[in-house]
Amino acid sequence: MSNFSQLETKFVHAGRKSRYTQGSVNPVVQRASSLVFDSVAQKKNATRNRYKGELFYGRRGTLTHFALQDAMCELEGGTGCYLYPCGAAAVTNSILAFVAQGDHVLMTGAAYEPTQDFCNVILKNIGVSTTYYDPLIGEGIQALIQPNTKVLFLESPSSLTMEVPDIPTLVRVAREVNPDIVIMIDNTWAGGVLFPALEFGIDISIQAGTKYLVGHSDVMIGTAVSNARCWDQLRERSYLMGQMVDADSAYTTARGLRTLGIRLREHQERSIQVAQWLAQRPEVKAVFHPVLPSCPGHEFFKRDFKGASGLFSFELNQKLNDKQLAHFLDHFELFTMAYSWGGFESLILANQPEEITRIRSAIERKLNGTLIRIHVGLEAVEDLIADLEKGFERLK
Repeated sequence: MSNFSQLETKFVHAGRKSRYTQGSVNPVVQRASSLVFDSVAQKKNATRNRYKGELFYGRRGTLTHFALQDAMCELEGGTGCYLYPCGAAAVTNSILAFVAQGDHVLMTGAAYEPTQDFCNVILKNIGVSTTYYDPLIGEGIQALIQPNTKVLFLESPSSLTMEVPDIPTLVRVAREVNPDIVIMIDNTWAGGVLFPALEFGIDISIQAGTKYLVGHSDVMIGTAVSNARCWDQLRERSYLMGQMVDADSAYTTARGLRTLGIRLREHQERSIQVAQWLAQRPEVKAVFHPVLPSCPGHEFFKRDFKGASGLFSFELNQKLNDKQLAHFLDHFELFTMAYSWGGFESLILANQPEEITRIRSAIERKLNGTLIRIHVGLEAVEDLIADLEKGFERLK
């Protein structure tokens, strides 16, 4: 099922041109605001090529940034990559680059909650309307595309409940209705590489690089890799919004790429073993891991993805009350409670059915039991299972 071997050499070598490494193994860390010109001619050349990897001004990037951008384009097959201070900034600025007052956005109804909040607050305030759709809508997306629909936003798998949409169908139908529509995807779960978004006709692949790209829960960064059609507008409007990252974050992210293949493979294998164990537990109603048939859209995952990562969720047979939930979550030894995911450590969080219904208002499929979301890190599987088993014992 996994095609990691096709990517591993790229992970090691992407973005390591001699211009960026200057004799080192890794790209240099070049911290700069002002970049000095030795002549008027050099300044004119830098101005003319400021968005083509020529050193111009710190906000346009340094060699450190260019190395990471080149690496991401090589890994995701894009024309250009813009860097943002976090994943939410990558999402919001990518959308803002292509909408104006009176426009309409089609947003997956199971999107990352801050993405929905951005649509409901910021876009609404500037006169851009949003329609949420069921990620499993398939051909039905046609009825929701309006004359003023400028952006179709995807996420695969969905946040929390992990639905995998039929992306080829969504893209085909959207393009048939409006060839100019800009299609974006939050591709964080796949690390941008397990689902080659641009090969499926998507314009912009967005990631919270904070998660798998960095891999150690110590840097925040966002990336948006674009095709040629959308790159100039994405780049220039993100620049006008003042979006950038510091050189040290770019360097650390590029360094994280070198082990990304190994880490993703281990997250995959460990998460599958834990998911399969959970599927046999009497306390568990359903496991939402794209590798398992119990996950909505499993057939699309098998067809379209090169592998899995470590994040998934499961529904308990009961809704825990506040006391039960605290007793369950407060005493794990290896699973810790924290937002984000994608690092080497295992994490756990919970959502009650009414919270899921509120977040997934466009989706009729309801949960009755408490939803537990876990990220399986790089600890030994038997230790993680033992930790979860003690948690289930506490529920008794």
